[in-house]
Amino acid sequence: MSETASHSSRPFHTTESAQNYLEAILMLSEQKPVVRSVDVANELGFKKSSISIAMKNLRENGMITVTPEGYIYLTDEGMKIASTIYERHKFFSKWLVSLGVDRKTAVDDACRIEHDLSPESFAAIKEYLAKQEQND
Repeated sequence: MSETASHSSRPFHTTESAQNYLEAILMLSEQKPVVRSVDVANELGFKKSSISIAMKNLRENGMITVTPEGYIYLTDEGMKIASTIYERHKFFSKWLVSLGVDRKTAVDDACRIEHDLSPESFAAIKEYLAKQEQND
């Protein structure tokens, strides 16, 4: 699959890596009063130097802002992407656990699914499962 084709179903045509960083920033912002590069590095298990490069790219693409103190904030566009990915992550993690998949495997699998599923397929799955719950 070509690089262009592999990104065609991703929300907002961002890379999986960028989506992971944005999602991590959102998750950390729900847990901490401020998010710094070192927090993202610890969350994702990366070196701070790798995070610095990624943060620069996200900033240049208008996904985040960084204060002089080093605090990272999602822009409206960054929040839109992060929220979409995080919603998918929570949805698929919960659903897989409800099917009997152990939590760690469910979370790992959700991380893979959340990036490549088209918005149309995600909406259809949510709608189908909502109907199933109503029928139970």
